[in-house]
Amino acid sequence: MSPTLDQMREAQRALETPLFSGLAGDIEVSFEFFPPKTEKMGETLWQSVKTLEPLDPRFISVTYGAGGSTRERTHEAVRRIVSETKVPAAAHLTCVRATRDEVDQVAREYWDEGVRHIVALRGDAPDGAEGYSPHPNGYENAADLIAGLKRIADFEISVAAYPEVHPDSTDRQADLDNLKRKFDAGATRAITQFFFEPECFFDFRDKAASAGIEGEIVPGIMPVLSFAAVQRMSGLCGTAIPEWMEGLFDGLDDRPEARQLVSATIAAEMCRRLYAGGVRQFHFYTLNRAELSYAICHMLGVRPQGEKA
Repeated sequence: MSPTLDQMREAQRALETPLFSGLAGDIEVSFEFFPPKTEKMGETLWQSVKTLEPLDPRFISVTYGAGGSTRERTHEAVRRIVSETKVPAAAHLTCVRATRDEVDQVAREYWDEGVRHIVALRGDAPDGAEGYSPHPNGYENAADLIAGLKRIADFEISVAAYPEVHPDSTDRQADLDNLKRKFDAGATRAITQFFFEPECFFDFRDKAASAGIEGEIVPGIMPVLSFAAVQRMSGLCGTAIPEWMEGLFDGLDDRPEARQLVSATIAAEMCRRLYAGGVRQFHFYTLNRAELSYAICHMLGVRPQGEKA
């Protein structure tokens, strides 16, 4: 997919305009949280939700631990978002260690409680397992789960996409074929695994279009709270970390405030380059901390209602 004339003009403007001034205000964002393990972590999560709520996100999603290990805590966090905010809540749901009936029951409970959006995932193998295997009486994979959810109710459904190929996929084409099956089953949009080079997303978007995928693909943005943690997560999901990025975080292990400034700058610049390539929707992996995502959104012109960019 070649860049349009408008995108080329926007790219030129990105080079000529100081920092992020003058954006059109047409960016939409969403945020992801994980269920808290302790009461203190729950307070941090809720403070972060309330900090980001004024930015009018499209939705806030809450993750689901491997093997359904956080199911109740996920459910509680989603329930509170529904009842105490004006932001649509998206609940993660996986196939791991659950029968179809069990998954269907969770989905029905969500629908009855006002949740209209599910992030449907195959899920990772539980700790200690050699690899993923479906439950004998469960959904086989994400596409199968999506079809099952659509039989229950008309959920809005987000799914995962992998610009650098899912670790379990045999190759890029197999990964794209799987993504297309998810859209064909009824997915509304795909949210990508995090990445650190805009070209990685653009290349993936072009290949998805060539594979006949027409649905919305939203880049997942991971602001770096801890470079060591990002290295661990990248190793698990196959995300490449550029050498220049490693150099920028070198020496900041004991300087969290400085690290936060560097992190916000890197992520905002990547978003600006994605914007120049036609991206208007962004999904932030917050790791239950609001300030980095809030700062990036601020630079991108996403402000509380009534504030001017």
